[in-house]
Amino acid sequence: MDVLNASDAKREFGEMLLKVQKTPVRINKNGKPVAVVLSIAEYEQLALLREAQLKLAIEEGIADIETGRITDGAAIFKRLRDQIS
Repeated sequence: MDVLNASDAKREFGEMLLKVQKTPVRINKNGKPVAVVLSIAEYEQLALLREAQLKLAIEEGIADIETGRITDGAAIFKRLRDQIS
């Protein structure tokens, strides 16, 4: 991953847009990472992956409910309170 400081990223914005078609670019400000710029194709892949993970989590939750693998919320909070007391 290429790295640019914020002022260079601002000055070289057009060049950076070309660069991100090949590899993401991390933007640092005051020596600390603050952003990553990536191609639209990579962004869309990440969005699809997040959507698939969310769908899987929802399906697992529904399966847990249907098979009775649930815990009462009040019971969980009681256990937590007991542990910290």
